[in-house]
Amino acid sequence: MVNEIVKLLCEKNKFVSVAESCTGGMVSSAIVNVSGASGCFCEGYVTYSNEAKEKNLGVSHETLEKYGAVSEQTARQMAQGVRKQAGADFGVATTGIAGPDGGTKEKPVGLVYIACDSAAGTKVIRWVFSGNRMEVRCQATDKALELLLESIRECEE
Repeated sequence: MVNEIVKLLCEKNKFVSVAESCTGGMVSSAIVNVSGASGCFCEGYVTYSNEAKEKNLGVSHETLEKYGAVSEQTARQMAQGVRKQAGADFGVATTGIAGPDGGTKEKPVGLVYIACDSAAGTKVIRWVFSGNRMEVRCQATDKALELLLESIRECEE
């Protein structure tokens, strides 16, 4: 899947940037692990703290206060912010609770919001993954890449 992402982006002369919280660089790493990724990957941010989300991505303080770092609204603003910061065609973002601590009844361990922003708009998906911390992060990385591929394909149509 990642090979196809890099191939499609390079063929179309399109670029992606990534903003990650719970995945901590795994999405960016998966992309740059493909030979030729320098032709389509702008930059990646690991914005683990709220302050980093505000400073580097332009996530509003009000959004973080009202909805929290793990929310549809924050994921949306992260994806939009990283795309704008980098001047990329696609912005991908992940934010969630990888565990084993930090979950609540409303926001359980394994909850992840993944967003992709492009000229076609911003898509946000919500997942609740199971497993240990690394398994949650790996599953979130896979879903982020799936969402990016889906968004690239939609922009082709």
